[in-house]
Amino acid sequence: MLFGGYQHNIDKKGRVFIPAKLRDELGEEFIVCRGISGKRCLCVYSLPEWEKFVEKLNNLPATKSSVAKRFLFANAFDVEFDAQGRILVPNNLREYARLDSNADILGVNNKVEIWNTDLWAEENENTTPESIANIMAELEF
Repeated sequence: MLFGGYQHNIDKKGRVFIPAKLRDELGEEFIVCRGISGKRCLCVYSLPEWEKFVEKLNNLPATKSSVAKRFLFANAFDVEFDAQGRILVPNNLREYARLDSNADILGVNNKVEIWNTDLWAEENENTTPESIANIMAELEF
């Protein structure tokens, strides 16, 4: 399971450091693509998690899935770590996620999300303990 939040710089070549804890969980082969939550972030999936995701996507009716597939697959890339634990984020994905000099790297269960630091702060402005409690109330403990 992927969890934890980290801030790292993006260098001039578009490389960002992924913490060792997250690298270990992602493994050697992984995919980076546009985020699927309606937010301008990037998602990084291990190969097994990507395959599970694609299988679920394939179960949607073609009229719905074809648009999503084009959105995701045309902007999905095999990525690997360099010797320093960084990944090179393709330019079109950096532009999409508005990644420039800083990024927030989040472990989110089965994927890693990469956010522009300012967009991540905006996303969290309205998150309060009360709003989380309302969501959690739907779970049965």
